[in-house]
Amino acid sequence: MHAPDLHTLSSAKLYRKFIIGAMICFVLPVLLLGWVSFLNYSEFSISRISDYFKKTVEDNRRIVELFLDERTSDLKFTAFTHSLDFLTDTASLSETFHLLNQKGHYFTDLGVIGLTGKHKSYIGPFDLMDKDYSKTFWFKGVLTKGVYISDMFMGYREVPHFIIAVLYSKGDETWILRATIDNEFLSSLVDTTRLGKTGEVFLVNREGVYQTTPRFKGEIMGKTTLPMNLFTGESGILISDSTVPTGSFAPEGSIPIAYRIKTLLVPAHSQHIVAYSRLKNIDWFLVVKQDFREFFGDVDHLLAILVFLHVIILAILIVSVFTARYMVKVVEKRDKQAETLNRKLMQARKLASVGELAAGVAHEINNPLAVIRTASMVMSELTEDEKDLNEQYRDHLVKSLSQIDGQVDRCGRITQNLLSFSRRTPSASTFVDLNVVLTDVVGLLENKANSSGIHISLDLQQNIPQIRTDRFELEEVFLNLVHNAIDAHDDKPYGSINISTRLDSARNGLVMTIADSGSGIADGNLERLFDPFFTTKPVGKGTGLGLSISYSIIKRMGGDISVQSEVGKGTTFTLFLPCPINEQIHIVQNLEDSKKEN
Repeated sequence: MHAPDLHTLSSAKLYRKFIIGAMICFVLPVLLLGWVSFLNYSEFSISRISDYFKKTVEDNRRIVELFLDERTSDLKFTAFTHSLDFLTDTASLSETFHLLNQKGHYFTDLGVIGLTGKHKSYIGPFDLMDKDYSKTFWFKGVLTKGVYISDMFMGYREVPHFIIAVLYSKGDETWILRATIDNEFLSSLVDTTRLGKTGEVFLVNREGVYQTTPRFKGEIMGKTTLPMNLFTGESGILISDSTVPTGSFAPEGSIPIAYRIKTLLVPAHSQHIVAYSRLKNIDWFLVVKQDFREFFGDVDHLLAILVFLHVIILAILIVSVFTARYMVKVVEKRDKQAETLNRKLMQARKLASVGELAAGVAHEINNPLAVIRTASMVMSELTEDEKDLNEQYRDHLVKSLSQIDGQVDRCGRITQNLLSFSRRTPSASTFVDLNVVLTDVVGLLENKANSSGIHISLDLQQNIPQIRTDRFELEEVFLNLVHNAIDAHDDKPYGSINISTRLDSARNGLVMTIADSGSGIADGNLERLFDPFFTTKPVGKGTGLGLSISYSIIKRMGGDISVQSEVGKGTTFTLFLPCPINEQIHIVQNLEDSKKEN
Protein backbone atom coordinates (compact mmCIF):
# COMPACT_ATOMS: atom_id res chain seq x y z
CA MET A 1 0.00 0.00 0.00
CA HIS A 2 1.50 3.32 -1.13
CA ALA A 3 1.76 6.26 1.26
CA PRO A 4 -0.25 9.36 0.22
CA ASP A 5 1.63 11.98 -1.75
CA LEU A 6 2.34 15.01 0.46
CA HIS A 7 1.96 17.32 -2.52
CA THR A 8 -1.47 15.85 -3.28
CA LEU A 9 -2.50 16.25 0.36
CA SER A 10 -1.39 19.90 0.42
CA SER A 11 -3.28 20.60 -2.83
CA ALA A 12 -6.46 19.02 -1.45
CA LYS A 13 -6.07 21.06 1.74
CA LEU A 14 -5.60 24.25 -0.29
CA TYR A 15 -8.69 23.38 -2.35
CA ARG A 16 -10.80 22.86 0.78
CA LYS A 17 -9.54 26.11 2.31
CA PHE A 18 -10.42 28.03 -0.84
CA ILE A 19 -13.96 26.64 -0.98
CA ILE A 20 -14.53 27.16 2.76
CA GLY A 21 -13.13 30.68 2.49
CA ALA A 22 -15.44 31.50 -0.42
CA MET A 23 -18.44 30.21 1.54
CA ILE A 24 -17.53 32.10 4.72
CA CYS A 25 -16.58 35.36 3.00
CA PHE A 26 -19.34 35.52 0.38
CA VAL A 27 -21.92 32.74 0.25
CA LEU A 28 -22.95 32.67 3.92
CA PRO A 29 -23.21 36.49 4.33
CA VAL A 30 -25.24 36.87 1.12
CA LEU A 31 -27.43 33.90 2.05
CA LEU A 32 -27.96 35.25 5.57
CA LEU A 33 -28.71 38.75 4.28
CA GLY A 34 -31.16 37.36 1.72
CA TRP A 35 -33.07 35.25 4.24
CA VAL A 36 -33.14 37.99 6.90
CA SER A 37 -34.44 40.46 4.32
CA PHE A 38 -36.99 37.94 3.10
CA LEU A 39 -38.24 37.14 6.61
CA ASN A 40 -38.41 40.78 7.67
CA TYR A 41 -40.12 41.95 4.52
CA SER A 42 -42.43 38.92 4.54
CA GLU A 43 -43.44 39.66 8.12
CA PHE A 44 -44.06 43.31 7.29
CA SER A 45 -45.83 42.63 3.99
CA ILE A 46 -47.98 39.81 5.33
CA SER A 47 -48.91 41.80 8.43
CA ARG A 48 -49.85 44.78 6.26
CA ILE A 49 -51.88 42.65 3.86
CA SER A 50 -53.50 40.75 6.73
CA ASP A 51 -54.49 44.02 8.38
CA TYR A 52 -56.04 45.18 5.12
CA PHE A 53 -57.81 41.85 4.79
CA LYS A 54 -59.21 42.07 8.32
CA LYS A 55 -60.23 45.69 7.73
CA THR A 56 -62.11 44.65 4.58
CA VAL A 57 -63.98 42.02 6.57
CA GLU A 58 -64.83 44.41 9.38
CA ASP A 59 -65.93 47.20 7.04
CA ASN A 60 -68.25 44.95 5.11
CA ARG A 61 -69.57 43.42 8.32
CA ARG A 62 -70.40 46.85 9.72
CA ILE A 63 -72.13 47.82 6.45
CA VAL A 64 -74.35 44.73 6.55
CA GLU A 65 -75.04 45.16 10.26
CA LEU A 66 -75.90 48.83 9.74
CA PHE A 67 -78.23 47.92 6.89
CA LEU A 68 -80.04 45.29 8.94
CA ASP A 69 -80.24 47.60 11.97
CA GLU A 70 -81.67 50.40 9.83
CA ARG A 71 -84.28 48.15 8.26
CA THR A 72 -85.24 46.80 11.68
CA SER A 73 -85.48 50.34 13.00
CA ASP A 74 -87.67 51.30 10.04
CA LEU A 75 -90.14 48.55 10.94
CA LYS A 76 -90.06 49.41 14.66
CA PHE A 77 -90.61 53.09 13.92
CA THR A 78 -93.48 52.30 11.54
CA ALA A 79 -95.20 50.07 14.13
CA PHE A 80 -94.64 52.69 16.84
CA THR A 81 -95.98 55.67 14.87
CA HIS A 82 -98.97 54.03 13.24
CA SER A 83 -102.06 52.36 14.66
CA LEU A 84 -103.19 48.88 13.71
CA ASP A 85 -106.24 50.35 11.97
CA PHE A 86 -103.99 52.55 9.83
CA LEU A 87 -101.69 49.68 8.88
CA THR A 88 -104.52 47.28 8.08
CA ASP A 89 -105.84 49.76 5.56
CA THR A 90 -104.46 48.65 2.21
CA ALA A 91 -104.03 52.16 0.86
CA SER A 92 -102.31 53.35 4.02
CA LEU A 93 -100.04 50.29 4.09
CA SER A 94 -99.14 50.86 0.44
CA GLU A 95 -98.27 54.50 1.17
CA THR A 96 -96.11 53.39 4.10
CA PHE A 97 -94.40 50.74 1.93
CA HIS A 98 -93.45 53.35 -0.65
CA LEU A 99 -92.16 55.70 2.03
CA LEU A 100 -89.94 52.93 3.44
CA ASN A 101 -88.45 52.35 -0.06
CA GLN A 102 -88.08 56.03 -0.82
CA LYS A 103 -84.27 56.07 -0.32
CA GLY A 104 -83.74 52.65 -1.87
CA HIS A 105 -85.48 49.50 -2.91
CA TYR A 106 -84.87 47.83 0.44
CA PHE A 107 -88.14 45.89 0.90
CA THR A 108 -89.79 43.47 -1.51
CA ASP A 109 -93.13 43.33 0.38
CA LEU A 110 -94.70 44.41 3.64
CA GLY A 111 -97.46 42.76 5.67
CA VAL A 112 -99.32 42.98 8.97
CA ILE A 113 -99.95 39.59 10.59
CA GLY A 114 -102.14 38.87 13.55
CA LEU A 115 -101.45 36.47 16.40
CA THR A 116 -103.40 33.82 14.52
CA GLY A 117 -100.65 33.73 11.89
CA LYS A 118 -102.70 35.23 9.04
CA HIS A 119 -102.33 38.54 7.22
CA LYS A 120 -104.50 41.47 8.22
CA SER A 121 -103.10 43.40 5.26
CA TYR A 122 -100.35 42.85 2.65
CA ILE A 123 -98.52 44.86 -0.03
CA GLY A 124 -96.29 42.96 -2.47
CA PRO A 125 -95.99 40.94 -5.67
CA PHE A 126 -97.08 37.63 -4.13
CA ASP A 127 -100.54 36.24 -3.22
CA LEU A 128 -100.03 35.62 0.47
CA MET A 129 -103.18 36.96 2.13
CA ASP A 130 -104.68 33.56 2.85
CA LYS A 131 -101.39 31.93 4.01
CA ASP A 132 -101.11 30.70 7.59
CA TYR A 133 -97.74 31.43 9.21
CA SER A 134 -98.56 30.18 12.70
CA LYS A 135 -96.48 27.04 12.23
CA THR A 136 -93.42 28.69 10.59
CA PHE A 137 -90.09 29.02 12.36
CA TRP A 138 -89.90 32.76 12.01
CA PHE A 139 -93.39 33.29 13.46
CA LYS A 140 -92.45 31.35 16.58
CA GLY A 141 -89.16 33.22 16.72
CA VAL A 142 -90.67 36.68 16.63
CA LEU A 143 -93.20 35.77 19.33
CA THR A 144 -90.29 34.66 21.51
CA LYS A 145 -87.74 37.40 20.75
CA GLY A 146 -89.87 40.37 19.71
CA VAL A 147 -87.57 41.05 16.74
CA TYR A 148 -86.55 38.29 14.38
CA ILE A 149 -84.24 38.26 11.34
CA SER A 150 -84.45 34.96 9.52
CA ASP A 151 -81.99 32.96 7.42
CA MET A 152 -82.64 32.53 3.74
CA PHE A 153 -85.57 30.16 3.16
CA MET A 154 -88.01 29.25 0.38
CA GLY A 155 -91.40 29.69 2.14
CA TYR A 156 -94.73 29.83 0.36
CA ARG A 157 -93.32 31.86 -2.52
CA GLU A 158 -90.74 29.10 -3.27
CA VAL A 159 -87.89 31.53 -3.97
CA PRO A 160 -84.95 32.24 -1.63
CA HIS A 161 -85.64 35.18 0.66
CA PHE A 162 -85.31 36.32 4.23
CA ILE A 163 -87.52 38.49 6.40
CA ILE A 164 -87.40 40.91 9.30
CA ALA A 165 -90.36 40.64 11.68
CA VAL A 166 -91.23 42.98 14.58
CA LEU A 167 -93.75 42.19 17.34
CA TYR A 168 -95.64 45.28 18.60
CA SER A 169 -98.34 45.78 21.21
CA LYS A 170 -100.47 48.88 21.80
CA GLY A 171 -103.26 48.65 24.37
CA ASP A 172 -105.11 45.39 23.95
CA GLU A 173 -103.89 44.94 20.39
CA THR A 174 -100.75 42.97 19.38
CA TRP A 175 -99.58 42.36 15.85
CA ILE A 176 -96.52 41.53 13.75
CA LEU A 177 -95.07 43.83 11.10
CA ARG A 178 -93.17 41.63 8.66
CA ALA A 179 -91.07 42.71 5.65
CA THR A 180 -89.06 40.78 3.03
CA ILE A 181 -85.61 42.23 2.27
CA ASP A 182 -84.49 42.61 -1.35
CA ASN A 183 -81.80 39.93 -1.94
CA GLU A 184 -80.08 41.84 -4.71
CA PHE A 185 -79.73 44.93 -2.57
CA LEU A 186 -78.25 42.88 0.25
CA SER A 187 -75.76 41.29 -2.11
CA SER A 188 -74.76 44.67 -3.49
CA LEU A 189 -73.72 45.80 -0.02
CA VAL A 190 -70.67 43.52 0.07
CA ASP A 191 -67.86 45.13 -1.94
CA THR A 192 -65.75 42.85 -4.17
CA THR A 193 -64.29 45.51 -6.44
CA ARG A 194 -61.17 45.96 -4.28
CA LEU A 195 -60.34 42.26 -3.91
CA GLY A 196 -58.62 41.67 -7.23
CA LYS A 197 -59.34 38.87 -9.67
CA THR A 198 -59.96 36.07 -7.17
CA GLY A 199 -61.47 37.88 -4.18
CA GLU A 200 -65.14 37.47 -3.13
CA VAL A 201 -67.31 38.51 -0.21
CA PHE A 202 -70.44 36.64 0.87
CA LEU A 203 -72.62 35.78 3.84
CA VAL A 204 -73.11 32.29 5.28
CA ASN A 205 -74.99 31.02 8.29
CA ARG A 206 -73.65 28.69 10.98
CA GLU A 207 -74.42 25.61 8.86
CA GLY A 208 -72.44 26.99 5.90
CA VAL A 209 -75.48 27.89 3.78
CA TYR A 210 -74.95 30.88 1.47
CA GLN A 211 -77.10 33.88 2.40
CA THR A 212 -75.82 35.84 -0.61
CA THR A 213 -74.64 34.61 -3.99
CA PRO A 214 -70.83 34.18 -4.16
CA ARG A 215 -68.88 35.91 -6.89
CA PHE A 216 -67.62 32.66 -8.39
CA LYS A 217 -68.64 29.12 -7.50
CA GLY A 218 -71.89 28.51 -5.59
CA GLU A 219 -75.37 30.00 -5.34
CA ILE A 220 -77.67 31.40 -2.69
CA MET A 221 -78.90 28.73 -0.23
CA GLY A 222 -76.22 26.41 -1.56
CA LYS A 223 -73.72 24.68 0.73
CA THR A 224 -70.21 26.11 1.03
CA THR A 225 -67.08 23.91 1.05
CA LEU A 226 -65.49 25.99 3.79
CA PRO A 227 -64.69 24.20 7.08
CA MET A 228 -67.36 25.87 9.20
CA ASN A 229 -66.24 23.94 12.27
CA LEU A 230 -63.10 26.09 12.19
CA PHE A 231 -65.09 29.33 12.37
CA THR A 232 -64.50 29.81 16.10
CA GLY A 233 -64.68 33.09 17.94
CA GLU A 234 -65.98 36.35 16.59
CA SER A 235 -63.41 36.65 13.79
CA GLY A 236 -60.32 35.00 12.40
CA ILE A 237 -58.18 34.15 9.39
CA LEU A 238 -57.43 30.68 8.15
CA ILE A 239 -55.81 29.02 5.17
CA SER A 240 -58.26 26.64 3.56
CA ASP A 241 -57.92 24.04 0.85
CA SER A 242 -60.93 23.22 -1.24
CA THR A 243 -60.43 19.54 -0.39
CA VAL A 244 -58.78 19.47 3.03
CA PRO A 245 -58.92 22.23 5.70
CA THR A 246 -55.39 23.06 6.73
CA GLY A 247 -56.13 24.57 10.11
CA SER A 248 -57.33 27.62 11.94
CA PHE A 249 -55.42 30.37 13.67
CA ALA A 250 -55.78 32.94 16.42
CA PRO A 251 -59.09 34.83 16.62
CA GLU A 252 -57.37 38.14 15.96
CA GLY A 253 -56.45 36.81 12.54
CA SER A 254 -52.67 36.47 12.68
CA ILE A 255 -50.99 33.81 10.51
CA PRO A 256 -47.79 32.30 11.99
CA ILE A 257 -44.78 33.33 9.91
CA ALA A 258 -43.40 29.76 9.77
CA TYR A 259 -46.66 28.52 8.28
CA ARG A 260 -46.76 31.42 5.84
CA ILE A 261 -43.27 30.65 4.56
CA LYS A 262 -44.01 26.94 4.30
CA THR A 263 -47.19 27.65 2.36
CA LEU A 264 -45.42 30.20 0.17
CA LEU A 265 -42.66 27.77 -0.69
CA VAL A 266 -44.95 24.79 -1.35
CA PRO A 267 -48.43 26.20 -1.98
CA ALA A 268 -51.41 24.00 -2.75
CA HIS A 269 -53.10 24.73 -6.04
CA SER A 270 -56.49 25.30 -4.38
CA GLN A 271 -55.41 27.14 -1.23
CA HIS A 272 -57.27 30.27 -0.22
CA ILE A 273 -57.02 32.86 2.52
CA VAL A 274 -60.36 33.04 4.32
CA ALA A 275 -61.21 35.80 6.78
CA TYR A 276 -64.51 35.76 8.66
CA SER A 277 -66.38 37.92 11.14
CA ARG A 278 -69.64 37.11 12.95
CA LEU A 279 -72.57 39.53 12.67
CA LYS A 280 -74.24 40.63 15.88
CA ASN A 281 -77.94 39.93 16.48
CA ILE A 282 -77.88 37.23 13.79
CA ASP A 283 -75.91 34.02 13.47
CA TRP A 284 -74.35 34.92 10.14
CA PHE A 285 -70.70 35.16 9.13
CA LEU A 286 -69.39 37.67 6.65
CA VAL A 287 -66.61 35.89 4.74
CA VAL A 288 -63.86 37.32 2.55
CA LYS A 289 -62.10 34.72 0.44
CA GLN A 290 -59.14 35.19 -1.90
CA ASP A 291 -56.63 33.01 -3.71
CA PHE A 292 -53.46 32.55 -1.65
CA ARG A 293 -51.14 33.49 -4.50
CA GLU A 294 -52.94 36.73 -5.27
CA PHE A 295 -53.24 37.61 -1.61
CA PHE A 296 -49.50 37.27 -1.07
CA GLY A 297 -48.50 38.56 -4.49
CA ASP A 298 -45.92 41.00 -3.10
CA VAL A 299 -44.33 38.27 -1.02
CA ASP A 300 -44.31 36.00 -4.06
CA HIS A 301 -42.22 38.57 -5.90
CA LEU A 302 -39.79 38.65 -3.00
CA LEU A 303 -39.78 34.86 -2.94
CA ALA A 304 -38.88 34.86 -6.64
CA ILE A 305 -35.99 37.20 -5.85
CA LEU A 306 -34.90 34.87 -3.05
CA VAL A 307 -34.99 31.89 -5.40
CA PHE A 308 -33.00 33.88 -7.96
CA LEU A 309 -30.52 34.74 -5.20
CA HIS A 310 -30.08 31.03 -4.45
CA VAL A 311 -29.52 30.35 -8.14
CA ILE A 312 -26.86 33.07 -8.22
CA ILE A 313 -25.22 31.63 -5.10
CA LEU A 314 -25.27 28.17 -6.67
CA ALA A 315 -23.68 29.58 -9.82
CA ILE A 316 -21.05 31.35 -7.71
CA LEU A 317 -20.33 28.11 -5.86
CA ILE A 318 -19.93 26.24 -9.15
CA VAL A 319 -17.65 28.97 -10.52
CA SER A 320 -15.72 28.97 -7.23
CA VAL A 321 -15.24 25.20 -7.43
CA PHE A 322 -13.91 25.38 -10.98
CA THR A 323 -11.84 28.46 -10.14
CA ALA A 324 -10.42 26.73 -7.07
CA ARG A 325 -9.53 23.66 -9.13
CA TYR A 326 -7.88 25.84 -11.75
CA MET A 327 -5.95 27.83 -9.15
CA VAL A 328 -4.86 24.66 -7.35
CA LYS A 329 -3.64 23.24 -10.66
CA VAL A 330 -1.77 26.48 -11.37
CA VAL A 331 -0.21 26.38 -7.91
CA GLU A 332 0.72 22.73 -8.41
CA LYS A 333 2.28 23.58 -11.78
CA ARG A 334 4.19 26.51 -10.25
CA ASP A 335 5.34 24.31 -7.38
CA LYS A 336 6.59 21.66 -9.79
CA GLN A 337 8.34 24.30 -11.88
CA ALA A 338 9.90 25.80 -8.75
CA GLU A 339 10.94 22.34 -7.61
CA THR A 340 12.53 21.66 -11.00
CA LEU A 341 14.32 25.01 -10.94
CA ASN A 342 15.53 24.35 -7.42
CA ARG A 343 16.93 20.99 -8.47
CA LYS A 344 18.66 22.61 -11.44
CA LEU A 345 19.99 25.38 -9.20
CA MET A 346 21.31 22.84 -6.72
CA GLN A 347 22.84 20.91 -9.62
CA ALA A 348 24.47 24.08 -10.93
CA ARG A 349 25.80 24.95 -7.47
CA LYS A 350 27.08 21.42 -7.06
CA LEU A 351 28.77 21.54 -10.45
CA ALA A 352 30.33 24.90 -9.63
CA SER A 353 31.66 23.60 -6.31
CA VAL A 354 32.95 20.41 -7.88
CA GLY A 355 34.47 22.44 -10.69
CA GLU A 356 36.39 24.61 -8.26
CA LEU A 357 37.49 21.53 -6.37
CA ALA A 358 38.49 19.77 -9.59
CA ALA A 359 40.56 22.75 -10.74
CA GLY A 360 42.42 22.84 -7.43
CA VAL A 361 42.99 19.08 -7.40
CA ALA A 362 44.17 19.12 -11.03
CA HIS A 363 46.73 21.85 -10.36
CA GLU A 364 47.96 20.11 -7.20
CA ILE A 365 48.34 16.77 -9.00
CA ASN A 366 50.11 18.26 -12.03
CA ASN A 367 53.06 19.39 -9.94
CA PRO A 368 54.00 15.96 -8.52
CA LEU A 369 53.26 14.43 -11.94
CA ALA A 370 55.84 16.74 -13.47
CA VAL A 371 58.37 15.70 -10.83
CA ILE A 372 57.58 11.99 -11.42
CA ARG A 373 57.93 12.43 -15.20
CA THR A 374 61.23 14.24 -14.78
CA ALA A 375 62.54 11.58 -12.39
CA SER A 376 61.47 8.87 -14.80
CA MET A 377 63.35 10.54 -17.66
CA VAL A 378 66.47 10.89 -15.53
CA MET A 379 66.30 7.23 -14.51
CA SER A 380 65.75 6.21 -18.11
CA GLU A 381 68.85 8.17 -19.22
CA LEU A 382 70.93 6.71 -16.39
CA THR A 383 69.82 3.23 -17.33
CA GLU A 384 70.95 3.78 -20.92
CA ASP A 385 74.34 5.18 -19.77
CA GLU A 386 75.04 2.39 -17.30
CA LYS A 387 76.84 -0.35 -19.28
CA ASP A 388 77.46 -2.79 -16.44
CA LEU A 389 73.81 -3.49 -15.60
CA ASN A 390 72.51 -7.00 -15.91
CA GLU A 391 70.46 -7.27 -19.09
CA GLN A 392 67.57 -8.94 -17.33
CA TYR A 393 67.59 -6.27 -14.67
CA ARG A 394 67.88 -3.55 -17.32
CA ASP A 395 64.89 -4.87 -19.23
CA HIS A 396 62.85 -5.09 -16.08
CA LEU A 397 63.82 -1.54 -15.11
CA VAL A 398 63.04 -0.12 -18.56
CA LYS A 399 59.69 -1.86 -18.49
CA SER A 400 58.87 -0.42 -15.05
CA LEU A 401 59.90 3.08 -16.16
CA SER A 402 57.67 2.71 -19.21
CA GLN A 403 54.75 1.77 -16.99
CA ILE A 404 55.45 4.83 -14.86
CA ASP A 405 55.34 7.05 -17.97
CA GLY A 406 52.06 5.45 -19.04
CA GLN A 407 50.43 6.01 -15.69
CA VAL A 408 51.74 9.59 -15.61
CA ASP A 409 50.15 10.15 -19.03
CA ARG A 410 46.93 8.66 -17.72
CA CYS A 411 46.93 10.95 -14.71
CA GLY A 412 47.69 13.83 -17.04
CA ARG A 413 44.63 13.08 -19.11
CA ILE A 414 42.50 12.89 -15.95
CA THR A 415 43.76 16.24 -14.72
CA GLN A 416 43.24 17.70 -18.19
CA ASN A 417 39.59 16.55 -18.05
CA LEU A 418 39.21 18.08 -14.63
CA LEU A 419 40.57 21.38 -15.92
CA SER A 420 38.24 21.23 -18.91
CA PHE A 421 35.26 20.57 -16.60
CA SER A 422 36.15 23.50 -14.34
CA ARG A 423 36.86 25.92 -17.16
CA ARG A 424 34.45 28.93 -17.15
CA THR A 425 35.97 31.22 -19.77
CA PRO A 426 34.54 31.03 -23.30
CA SER A 427 36.70 29.53 -25.96
CA ALA A 428 37.38 31.00 -29.39
CA SER A 429 34.33 30.33 -31.55
CA THR A 430 33.79 30.04 -35.28
CA PHE A 431 30.96 28.99 -37.57
CA VAL A 432 30.70 25.21 -37.44
CA ASP A 433 28.76 22.79 -39.61
CA LEU A 434 27.17 20.30 -37.21
CA ASN A 435 26.93 17.59 -39.86
CA VAL A 436 30.64 17.81 -40.65
CA VAL A 437 31.65 17.54 -37.00
CA LEU A 438 29.42 14.49 -36.51
CA THR A 439 30.79 12.82 -39.63
CA ASP A 440 34.35 13.34 -38.43
CA VAL A 441 33.58 11.96 -34.95
CA VAL A 442 31.86 8.88 -36.38
CA GLY A 443 34.88 8.33 -38.63
CA LEU A 444 37.16 8.28 -35.58
CA LEU A 445 35.04 5.75 -33.67
CA GLU A 446 33.66 3.66 -36.52
CA ASN A 447 36.42 1.02 -36.34
CA LYS A 448 35.86 0.54 -32.63
CA ALA A 449 32.10 0.22 -33.20
CA ASN A 450 32.52 -2.28 -36.03
CA SER A 451 34.84 -4.41 -33.95
CA SER A 452 32.11 -4.63 -31.30
CA GLY A 453 29.43 -5.55 -33.84
CA ILE A 454 27.77 -2.15 -33.65
CA HIS A 455 26.43 -0.35 -36.74
CA ILE A 456 26.37 3.46 -36.74
CA SER A 457 23.82 5.09 -39.08
CA LEU A 458 23.62 8.82 -39.89
CA ASP A 459 20.39 10.65 -40.75
CA LEU A 460 21.61 14.20 -41.24
CA GLN A 461 19.36 16.93 -42.60
CA GLN A 462 21.13 18.75 -45.40
CA ASN A 463 21.63 22.53 -45.68
CA ILE A 464 21.11 23.19 -42.01
CA PRO A 465 22.50 26.52 -40.75
CA GLN A 466 25.94 26.68 -39.17
CA ILE A 467 26.27 27.48 -35.49
CA ARG A 468 28.85 29.74 -33.89
CA THR A 469 30.77 27.75 -31.27
CA ASP A 470 34.08 26.11 -30.38
CA ARG A 471 34.56 23.17 -32.76
CA PHE A 472 36.89 21.31 -30.40
CA GLU A 473 34.41 21.52 -27.50
CA LEU A 474 31.64 20.30 -29.79
CA GLU A 475 33.82 17.39 -30.91
CA GLU A 476 34.49 16.53 -27.26
CA VAL A 477 30.75 16.40 -26.55
CA PHE A 478 30.03 14.16 -29.56
CA LEU A 479 33.02 11.90 -28.79
CA ASN A 480 31.77 11.40 -25.20
CA LEU A 481 28.20 10.62 -26.28
CA VAL A 482 29.10 8.25 -29.14
CA HIS A 483 31.79 6.57 -27.04
CA ASN A 484 29.26 5.99 -24.25
CA ALA A 485 26.73 4.63 -26.77
CA ILE A 486 29.34 2.09 -27.92
CA ASP A 487 30.19 1.11 -24.34
CA ALA A 488 26.46 0.59 -23.62
CA HIS A 489 26.62 -2.57 -25.77
CA ASP A 490 29.32 -4.35 -23.73
CA ASP A 491 26.92 -7.08 -22.66
CA LYS A 492 25.47 -7.49 -26.17
CA PRO A 493 27.06 -9.16 -29.21
CA TYR A 494 25.77 -6.53 -31.60
CA GLY A 495 23.74 -3.35 -31.70
CA SER A 496 23.04 -0.09 -33.50
CA ILE A 497 23.52 3.63 -33.00
CA ASN A 498 21.33 6.09 -34.90
CA ILE A 499 22.46 9.72 -35.16
CA SER A 500 20.22 12.40 -36.67
CA THR A 501 20.09 16.17 -37.03
CA ARG A 502 17.06 18.37 -37.65
CA LEU A 503 16.29 22.05 -37.98
CA ASP A 504 13.77 23.23 -35.35
CA SER A 505 12.34 26.45 -36.78
CA ALA A 506 9.85 26.85 -33.94
CA ARG A 507 12.62 26.96 -31.33
CA ASN A 508 15.08 28.66 -33.68
CA GLY A 509 17.80 26.05 -33.31
CA LEU A 510 19.21 22.64 -34.21
CA VAL A 511 18.27 19.29 -32.66
CA MET A 512 20.58 16.27 -32.64
CA THR A 513 19.71 12.80 -31.32
CA ILE A 514 21.98 9.87 -30.52
CA ALA A 515 19.93 6.70 -29.94
CA ASP A 516 21.54 3.37 -29.07
CA SER A 517 20.15 -0.12 -28.57
CA GLY A 518 22.31 -0.79 -25.51
CA SER A 519 21.49 -1.97 -22.02
CA GLY A 520 19.80 1.28 -20.97
CA ILE A 521 19.98 3.23 -17.71
CA ALA A 522 17.97 2.53 -14.56
CA ASP A 523 15.47 5.20 -13.46
CA GLY A 524 17.34 5.78 -10.21
CA ASN A 525 20.50 6.75 -12.12
CA LEU A 526 18.93 9.16 -14.61
CA GLU A 527 18.81 12.09 -12.18
CA ARG A 528 22.51 11.67 -11.31
CA LEU A 529 23.68 11.00 -14.87
CA PHE A 530 25.28 14.43 -15.34
CA ASP A 531 26.81 14.60 -11.85
CA PRO A 532 30.62 14.78 -11.80
CA PHE A 533 32.42 11.48 -11.10
CA PHE A 534 29.19 9.48 -11.38
CA THR A 535 29.45 6.52 -13.76
CA THR A 536 27.72 3.22 -14.35
CA LYS A 537 30.79 1.72 -16.01
CA PRO A 538 33.02 -0.83 -14.25
CA VAL A 539 35.79 0.46 -11.99
CA GLY A 540 38.78 1.62 -14.00
CA LYS A 541 36.88 2.05 -17.25
CA GLY A 542 35.28 5.44 -16.68
CA THR A 543 36.04 8.58 -14.68
CA GLY A 544 32.47 9.92 -14.55
CA LEU A 545 33.51 13.26 -16.07
CA GLY A 546 32.53 12.78 -19.72
CA LEU A 547 28.81 13.56 -19.39
CA SER A 548 29.42 16.27 -16.80
CA ILE A 549 31.84 18.04 -19.15
CA SER A 550 29.44 17.57 -22.07
CA TYR A 551 26.58 19.00 -19.99
CA SER A 552 28.65 22.05 -19.03
CA ILE A 553 29.71 22.69 -22.64
CA ILE A 554 26.15 22.46 -24.02
CA LYS A 555 24.80 24.72 -21.26
CA ARG A 556 27.59 27.22 -21.93
CA MET A 557 26.55 27.27 -25.59
CA GLY A 558 23.01 28.19 -24.46
CA GLY A 559 21.61 24.79 -25.39
CA ASP A 560 20.02 21.90 -23.58
CA ILE A 561 20.63 18.17 -23.23
CA SER A 562 18.13 15.54 -22.13
CA VAL A 563 18.05 11.77 -21.91
CA GLN A 564 15.42 9.06 -22.19
CA SER A 565 16.23 5.47 -21.40
CA GLU A 566 14.60 2.11 -20.83
CA VAL A 567 16.52 -0.74 -19.26
CA GLY A 568 17.25 -3.48 -21.81
CA LYS A 569 16.05 -1.41 -24.80
CA GLY A 570 18.46 1.48 -25.11
CA THR A 571 19.09 5.15 -24.47
CA THR A 572 18.45 8.33 -26.46
CA PHE A 573 20.33 11.60 -25.88
CA THR A 574 18.72 14.73 -27.35
CA LEU A 575 20.75 17.91 -27.78
CA PHE A 576 19.38 21.32 -28.65
CA LEU A 577 21.73 24.06 -29.82
CA PRO A 578 20.36 27.57 -30.40
CA CYS A 579 20.93 29.00 -33.82
CA PRO A 580 19.71 32.46 -34.93
CA ILE A 581 18.51 31.16 -38.27
CA ASN A 582 17.76 34.54 -39.88
CA GLU A 583 21.19 35.79 -38.93
CA GLN A 584 22.77 32.64 -40.34
CA ILE A 585 20.96 33.00 -43.63
CA HIS A 586 22.11 36.61 -43.83
CA ILE A 587 25.74 35.63 -43.12
CA VAL A 588 25.67 32.76 -45.64
CA GLN A 589 24.19 35.09 -48.26
CA ASN A 590 26.95 37.63 -47.64
CA LEU A 591 29.61 34.92 -48.01
CA GLU A 592 28.11 33.78 -51.30
CA ASP A 593 27.97 37.38 -52.54
CA SER A 594 31.62 37.89 -51.58
CA LYS A 595 32.68 34.75 -53.50
CA LYS A 596 30.82 35.95 -56.59
CA GLU A 597 32.58 39.34 -56.43
CA ASN A 598 35.99 37.71 -56.10
